[in-house]
This record gives sequence, C-alpha cells and structure tokens, in this order.
Amino acid sequence: MSAFIMHARFACNIFAAMQHQFDVIIIGGGAAGFFTAINLAEKNASLKIAILERGKEVLSKVRISGGGRCNVTHACFDANELTNYYPRGNKELRGPFHTFATADTVKWFQQHGVLIKKEDDGRMFPQANTSQAVIDCFIHLQQSLRIQLFTGENVLSIQYNDSWQLQTQQNIFTTKKLCIATGSSPAMWKLLQQLGHTIVPPVPSLFTFNCKDERIIHLPGVAANASVHIKDTKLRSSGPLLITHWGMSGPAILKLSAWGARILHEKNYAFTLIVNWLPDEEAESIFQKLKSLKDQQPQKIIIAKSPFTIPNRLWESLVQAASINRQARWADVSKIQLQQLAQQLCQCSFTIRGKSTFKEEFVTAGGIDLKEIDFKTMRSKVLPNLYFAGEVLNIDAVTGGFNFQNAWTDGYIAALAMNEDNLSQPG
Repeated sequence: MSAFIMHARFACNIFAAMQHQFDVIIIGGGAAGFFTAINLAEKNASLKIAILERGKEVLSKVRISGGGRCNVTHACFDANELTNYYPRGNKELRGPFHTFATADTVKWFQQHGVLIKKEDDGRMFPQANTSQAVIDCFIHLQQSLRIQLFTGENVLSIQYNDSWQLQTQQNIFTTKKLCIATGSSPAMWKLLQQLGHTIVPPVPSLFTFNCKDERIIHLPGVAANASVHIKDTKLRSSGPLLITHWGMSGPAILKLSAWGARILHEKNYAFTLIVNWLPDEEAESIFQKLKSLKDQQPQKIIIAKSPFTIPNRLWESLVQAASINRQARWADVSKIQLQQLAQQLCQCSFTIRGKSTFKEEFVTAGGIDLKEIDFKTMRSKVLPNLYFAGEVLNIDAVTGGFNFQNAWTDGYIAALAMNEDNLSQPG
C-alpha cells in the first residue's frame, strides 16, 4: 500500500511538472539571460518566455560589477577595434559587433530609462552610479513583458525529442527553443558535453599576481605606468600597474593575465615577470641619462627625489635594490651601480608565485567551443533550436566593461534569431 501511495505521489508530481511549457526558456538569470529574454519579448509579445535561475537571487554579477556601479560597457565605438579586447572570441565577435555593439548598448539603455556616462578611462556606467539602476530596469521589464522568472531551479538534466525537456529538483519544463546563458558553470558544461557539445576546459582569467619581493612589499597602494612581459614568452602588456599587499594588480597585470590565461595555467602560476617602470625607455638610454645626472648634480642625494615619472617611494626602493646607499650622492656612485639602477628601472625582474582573484569579478577562459556556434544567430551547430549567450561560450575579455558588452551582443542576436525562427517555423 505504501509503494502504491509513493507511486501515486510521483505520478502527481510529474503531471504537475509537465504543466510548465514555454515557447522559449532561457537558463541563467544573469546579464545575458535577462537581456536575451527582454529583447525577445519586446520583439514578439505572443511568445511565452521563462528564465530559470539556479540561485535565490538574480543578476548577482551585475550587482557587484564595477564596485557596485555596474560597468555596462566601454567607450570603444569601432566594431573591429572592439574585438581586440577579447583574448578568446576576437575573430568570432567581429560580425556580431557590426550588428549590436557599444553605441547600440548605450542607446538601448537610454531608451529604457538608464542614462549612461563615460569616465576618463573609457569605462561606462549608469549616471545613477549604481548597479541597482540596471537591475531595476531589467526586473521592471521582465515583469511588464510577462516573462516568467523561476528561482531556485537548478537544471539537473536536459533532453531533446522534438522539443527540449529540462528537469530540476522540483519541476519539469518543456520548450520549443532553449537558450543557455549560465556563465561559467561546470555543471551546465557537463550537461552540454553529454549532449554532444565540445567544452574547452576552463581556466582562470583576469587575476592578479602574488609576489613577495623586498622591493615592493612595503609599497601597497603605489601605482605607476609600466610595460610588463612574461619571461620566455611573447606575452606583453602595458598600462597602470598597482602594487598591492599580495603583489601586483592594475590594468597592465589584468590584461596580461587574460591574454596569458592558458599559458600561465600551464606554468602553475609560477613564472618570471619583467617590468619596465619607464615603458618608453630602454636600459641603455636610461643609463646614459643617469650618467648625465651624475655629471649635472653631483652633490645631490640620489634617493631624495625621482628624476623620472615614477613615484618617489618606488624610486627609493629601486635605488636601494641597485646597491646604492640611502645617503649616497650622485658623485659617489660607480658605473656598475648606475647600470644596476638602469636595470632596475627598465628590466626589473620579479618572481611570481601564485595568483589571486580580481575582486569578486571571477572570469574564466573556456566553455563551449566556438567552432560549434553560428555567430550570425548564436545558434548551436550541433543541436536543434539551441542558442547561447555570454560567458558559457569560450569568450572572455579584459576588464573594463567588455564582458558585459559580449553578454548584450550575444543576447540581442540570440533574441533576434529566435524570433525570426519562430516566425518562419510557426507552431
């Protein structure tokens, strides 16, 4: 009798679950998922659309982006130039960016009541200066467009038989068209791999370097423009470098970590970093300038003031690293010491041992193999009526709003394609 009751309960649960039927389901309640759903609903109000989110909260990455201000995009308005900020996906995104890019993003948000401002470094934020402006916009549109939102729905299995069937712990959902926008989700990648998609193994991107070096250990907060490269590789970058309590950060380091994500992973994050604190100079030209300083101001204390465009505290540290006494005058130093100082300024070698996540904005390189995606539609080449948007794909960018721009572009194109497919294949 007990077994009969259990079977009856199971049958009732399945019956109830089968009522969750939609024209389109988007898995993932983040930036890409919401943007896809909203654009699709705006294009076709007759479609029954749902967003499934595994967590209790939606748009969590939007909330923390840009220190809680949401770095919506970057002020790069040339589609071809924009692709240069994507270590993975730069070739594939050229076409999509000609359909929907930075100017389209700014216009879209402004049309939906979120005014966008540009900062000096090119990053673009809501004028309200809070990510809540974007979140409120998305939630309002989701509700007004009657897009159904299900939270706490972790998809455990995905099957296709004329339509898509998704099973969660609580429910079963069916849909004609499915869009995956789950970001860097190992569980989703595993399900997609079981369905026949190829997954490029994920590795960290956008991380800072751990370095315990006497020259910088007492300089947290000091920043300088620098050029950097990884010894014995072609990996190079330049821009502001920030010394931190644990090592090095800033745009120069983050760009290097993004472009070198796989190589640095293979090195187990143990490598030699070469820093040029005077990126427009070479050691020999700096040596000549140091010799001139020795001739022109022999009685001045070397450590007293930096003669170059680097902070005084950093200058002091590099002078001492060149075996020059704190009280030494220019007249006191030898040719060898000047050569050592030129080396410290232009070919400064640091041993890196490990990495740290950049703020809360964890980004990975890896995901769905881009060869298996039609970038005119964001449709799968492997499975029918399956679309993708955002970081679930093997696409990632440097910091500055570029990862969000990819989410908006992918979502817009996927929405466009799903609507057109619906019109061409009714019922």
